[in-house]
Amino acid sequence: MSKIRPKECQNVEFKRIWKDEYLKWICGFANAQGAVIYFGVDDDHEVIGLKDSKRLLEDIPNKVVNYMGLVVDVNLYERDGLDYIELTVLNGVALQQFLLKKMGRSWDDITNERATLEDIDRKAIDYFLKKGTEAQRIPESERDVSTKDVLESLGLLDDNGNLKNAAVLLFGKNPQKFFPSAVFKIGRFGKDEADLMFQDVIEGNIIQMADRVMEALQAKYLVSPVRFEGMQRYETLEIPKEAMREILYNAIAHKDYTGPDIQMHVYNDHLEVWNEGELPGGYDGAVLYGKHSSKPRNRNIAGTMFKAGFIDTWGRGFIKIREGFEGAGMPMPKVENFCGGDKCRK
Repeated sequence: MSKIRPKECQNVEFKRIWKDEYLKWICGFANAQGAVIYFGVDDDHEVIGLKDSKRLLEDIPNKVVNYMGLVVDVNLYERDGLDYIELTVLNGVALQQFLLKKMGRSWDDITNERATLEDIDRKAIDYFLKKGTEAQRIPESERDVSTKDVLESLGLLDDNGNLKNAAVLLFGKNPQKFFPSAVFKIGRFGKDEADLMFQDVIEGNIIQMADRVMEALQAKYLVSPVRFEGMQRYETLEIPKEAMREILYNAIAHKDYTGPDIQMHVYNDHLEVWNEGELPGGYDGAVLYGKHSSKPRNRNIAGTMFKAGFIDTWGRGFIKIREGFEGAGMPMPKVENFCGGDKCRK
């Protein structure tokens, strides 16, 4: 038998079989923090198999809905020929994300009832248009179009002309007024996490956030060793610059903005970037560094960053990261799910 690795930093339960009495457990978790329950798995995380798994895959969510009016995400998995079921009890934001996904929408597509065009920064719009034309993804003729027309062309307004969440995050004068977690925190640490030496908090719109983070990294956190080739002097950032930008854009574009800030821990021998929102199901480091499809968490944000020339929509971001680190002769960054988000360590 083989063990499964449960989702981290959540309430997790393991049950060898399904019993209807577990419905009350599900109700309790829904009223608290949510949870993940595995059926066909013992307390040692060993997959022991589940009888009538395909029938239970239909029965369990039907019973939860009929008896309690709750929505749960139920998935059937197989390990070494043995079936087991993963049931995720949803509440609050998790439930909203689940329902949006079922409708083929993402959170950044929701109308923001409080924001107006007065909250949009024209300088951020101009920055976007400049980058987009330089990347040849926006015609030069569109450089002077109105703010409303730009937002409309990007799909960032709803049918009534109101701003969507993505518009506020990408181009807002003060996005943190609406989304306090639209923040990128950088900390320089000594021997461990308790040894915080200094820090920066990067705020503002997210279309320009990667530039501001790179400026802080180059000014205070990373070094650029000097080398000479003949009479020519070179200063190369200790982490491949373009690969670092890919990591930043990935963290910003795919963050769950209903959760905590993006966090970067910088140590003497490595750094870690963590953003809220787990990797797509079935994706891990091995998949990301190979050929794979793109599954953006925030479709409007990703689409706008593509237009600006910052990211691709072909799942090539991590391939570029791999090429950058390989070219510099450095170990590949490690990517993993960690505490409800994904962490990249290099």
